[in-house]
Amino acid sequence: MNPDTMTQQQSSSSGTSRRGFASMDKEKQREIASKGGKAAHAKGTAHEFTPEEAREAGRKGGMVVSQNREHMATIGREGGKK
Repeated sequence: MNPDTMTQQQSSSSGTSRRGFASMDKEKQREIASKGGKAAHAKGTAHEFTPEEAREAGRKGGMVVSQNREHMATIGREGGKK
């Protein structure tokens, strides 16, 4: 990509793109995501976790996160401040 094109697509202060979902404000993202969720449920293609599936997903996520001892220590220190 040539430098002139990049300048047009990037903001001058942060150097990131001003386009796309991630660049929208949080309220706009939430509005769009809500519409998508409602459409998926109406269509019948949305997945709803059973309590067992949710429990298993939480267990797996917890196991992965807890393997990083430095991250867990950081979480513990932050929790102690509140």
